[in-house]
Amino acid sequence: MHRSLLGLPLLAALACGEPAKDTSGTDAQSSGDGESSTDAGTTDGTASTASTAPTSTSGMSGAASTGSGDPSSTSTSGSTGSDTTGGPVQAARCGDTPPEGAVLAPEIPAYGGTCPVLETGYMDGQAYNILPQTVSGKNYDREFLVIVPEDMQADEKLPVIFLWHWLGGEAKDFYTKGDVQNAVNQKRFIAVIPEARSDVLFKWPFTVLDSAEALEAEFIFFDDMLSCVNEQFGVDKDCVSSTGVSAGALFTSQLAGGRGDRLSSFMSLSGGTGGLTVKPWTEPQHKLPAMVLWGGPNDFCVAVNFQDTSHDLEMNLEKNGHFVLECVHNCNHSTPPFPVPEGMTAFAPLWDFVLDHPYWLAPGDSPYLNGGLPDSMPDWCAIGVGNAVPPAGTCDINECS
Repeated sequence: MHRSLLGLPLLAALACGEPAKDTSGTDAQSSGDGESSTDAGTTDGTASTASTAPTSTSGMSGAASTGSGDPSSTSTSGSTGSDTTGGPVQAARCGDTPPEGAVLAPEIPAYGGTCPVLETGYMDGQAYNILPQTVSGKNYDREFLVIVPEDMQADEKLPVIFLWHWLGGEAKDFYTKGDVQNAVNQKRFIAVIPEARSDVLFKWPFTVLDSAEALEAEFIFFDDMLSCVNEQFGVDKDCVSSTGVSAGALFTSQLAGGRGDRLSSFMSLSGGTGGLTVKPWTEPQHKLPAMVLWGGPNDFCVAVNFQDTSHDLEMNLEKNGHFVLECVHNCNHSTPPFPVPEGMTAFAPLWDFVLDHPYWLAPGDSPYLNGGLPDSMPDWCAIGVGNAVPPAGTCDINECS
């Protein structure tokens, strides 16, 4: 299954699911405002972990599964959002008043055209929101979902989390498997779920063969979505984050480099940077707290060893002074088996991580350094590179197809 890029037959697939058509993105332009990415820097990581893990829960990586578990975090302090199960509220959280002298996120620029009236939520058959984009002389209708709390108040300025889907999935799959409507209702944020362009070979441009223009096209798409969501809802500019799964995670790390001045944090779920296949890390202007999560030494899908790419990412983050929360679940290339406490939305640890890390934190800082991890966080997550201890037991799940 593994095809070498050195011989230039392209990889058969880079993450869960079947690939799109065999073409790649090139030059990009858009009616929105765009910015160029920053300079790159890379290092290699070589840490290793054990290979055992717990049972699975609901699917987010391509194959759906369900289940539940009791909380297993050994931490007893930390903020867990509006559906808390105990522990004191952290001193720093999205929506709090920044300390005097803190560096705030830049203002979100206005869209260069006319924003559509955004439809929110999702049900089968519902049309997606559309923004036009021109890439290498071709016109595209770029599609995305916007999910807001069903009881959103007019005066709420909510955080925004972008969710980039995996290779075999679509935006609606992330919505369903991520329990996103329930999550935004409970945790009070806006989710933006982009749909990949149909003619990008691996859904998102992150391979060494993807051009700089193709990458910039997605960065501009991000700019345009954020501008229009802000125009309609008035978002918390100091809490804009990005999360990806598998192929989407590989792209999220690229977005962190290209648009790190706008992001407050990011999460890579079986993603990463570097190696023969994936573009290297680009150091952003702003220090970004990051959750780097993967499924252990057997997190592999066709042409990518996600343990290696995750190590490369977190080693670059550590070298450059970013805060890193490392999570290793050891269920291979599959859905993270978060043992979410009763009453919490599925994948609560993800949303808590974003909400606990506003833009204005000092470089390298995190409320977790003093307050400990939130109660929602599993005990296979730990602060710092190489500190996560995979759970005992076996886990033979593999959702790479």
